[in-house]
Amino acid sequence: MKITVETVVRAPIQEVWRAWTTPSDIVQWNAASEDWHTTKASVDLRVGGTFSSRMEAKDGSMGFDFAGTYTEVAEHQLLACTFGDRTLRVEFVPGPAGVTVRETFDAEDTHSVEQQQQGWQAILASFARYVESKR
Repeated sequence: MKITVETVVRAPIQEVWRAWTTPSDIVQWNAASEDWHTTKASVDLRVGGTFSSRMEAKDGSMGFDFAGTYTEVAEHQLLACTFGDRTLRVEFVPGPAGVTVRETFDAEDTHSVEQQQQGWQAILASFARYVESKR
């Protein structure tokens, strides 16, 4: 099953793309709630290149790595990747109100579809707040 989440970021496409693909930016926005953070990130932005980020609870109680390999890279338009046996497609669509960032990913079996949708949507909201605060 595929899940899609999206948000509109009120910023130019160049700023949106840079914040999505630059490790020093990723560690600033990549969290679903205030009690989590990303401690490190890496990006090799090319087809066959890899990415990774380490998300941890701020109280140190748990953490996990999110990593994958890029299968498509179209600057300012699209990133597609695999992570484990799942896929993710991130579209960047400029429009009059800003850039729509749309993520479509394969659901996993551990958490409900609703939990997954809420978590990914919360991270997107954090991303939009971060990029818009930089303006």
